[in-house]
Amino acid sequence: MFEIVIDTNVLVAAFRSKRGAANLFVDGLSDKRISVNVSTALLLEYEAVLKRPEMSKFVSPDEVDEFLDGLCSIATYHQIHFLWRTFVSDPNDAFLLELAIRSTADFLITFNTKDFPEASDFGVKLETPREFLRTLGKLP
Repeated sequence: MFEIVIDTNVLVAAFRSKRGAANLFVDGLSDKRISVNVSTALLLEYEAVLKRPEMSKFVSPDEVDEFLDGLCSIATYHQIHFLWRTFVSDPNDAFLLELAIRSTADFLITFNTKDFPEASDFGVKLETPREFLRTLGKLP
């Protein structure tokens, strides 16, 4: 089983385009080979970003709530008790690496791989949705 953490930009891309790799990735989150990991900070960011006015033409607030409820039903929740703020180039993304470390994630799925230069030091691989779908054998 692959332990994963999903960056918010992946969900934004998935909701903005039904034909991209991000949407295919999100549609496959119930795959038994995947264990999704979340924290309070990450869930709050998902909600805040997906409910922004500019996202309303792609997804309604009710659909966001339904998606997050479904995600929470399959995800493993982690409390974060330590900070690794100096290991990321964007301090606003530090909680993602903190969650990946806490959950001993194998992968952090993101479009911003350059924002996590030290992730491999903690055993976390950075992959885009397309790369991860290839890892799973769902894309050639």
